[in-house]
Amino acid sequence: MDFERHCAEIVKQSDLLRASLVGADLTAPVPSCPGWNVGQLVRHLGGGQRWCAEVVSTRASSPPPDDHFRDLSPYTAEDPAVVGPWLVEGAALTAEVLREAGSSLELWTPLERAGTTTAFWARRFAHETVVHRADAELALGVEYELDREVAVDSMDEWMALGALPEMFDFHPAWRELLGEGRTVHLHATDVPDAEWVVDLTGGVITWRRAHEKSAVAVRGPLVELLLVVYGRRPPGQRTEVLGDSAFLEHWVRTVAFG
Repeated sequence: MDFERHCAEIVKQSDLLRASLVGADLTAPVPSCPGWNVGQLVRHLGGGQRWCAEVVSTRASSPPPDDHFRDLSPYTAEDPAVVGPWLVEGAALTAEVLREAGSSLELWTPLERAGTTTAFWARRFAHETVVHRADAELALGVEYELDREVAVDSMDEWMALGALPEMFDFHPAWRELLGEGRTVHLHATDVPDAEWVVDLTGGVITWRRAHEKSAVAVRGPLVELLLVVYGRRPPGQRTEVLGDSAFLEHWVRTVAFG
């Protein structure tokens, strides 16, 4: 997916989420984001999108304050008719700001090795929105669906971020995953050539698109694999696990982020 598609998906995914909120009880708890209800989750996502727009519009060289979408205590009783349009409005603003800046503008990002341009922000918030839509819809009992191309790019981004060496600084426990013979194979059964191998056998985490025998394999629909790696669906619930299931569960618990 390119920069323009990422910008478009910020808006599209937000609008899909808005549609799922109509008539819903936004006080429903979100199991994948403990302590939040659906309304709070939407405020977090929309606040994050607006924060991204601020980073880009101001050409930030350091992170602006983010308390407004971290402290969700004021948002315990949200109205779908208010928060839904607010979310879509912020998504449109974010996409507009990104497009006006272009894909190659240099500015602050939290992970320099992942990129220091607006292209990083467009991709990150496209998939931030993808995953938080899943959080909300799963909490509301809505069947989550995702375009295959978007799901593949979301998995690729997850892999790329998870393999950054600086992640060990943020998550020291990830080092404990490294060891001889430790590999994870993710095999989408509904999309040709959508397979990934996470290699934990060296001094860093690496990944590749490949079909290889591994210590543990997870097979299932592409969207379900994405939900597994993001810790939104337990392995084996809608996927097939072959091999070292105990290590797989440990890996998923340890690397879950987003």
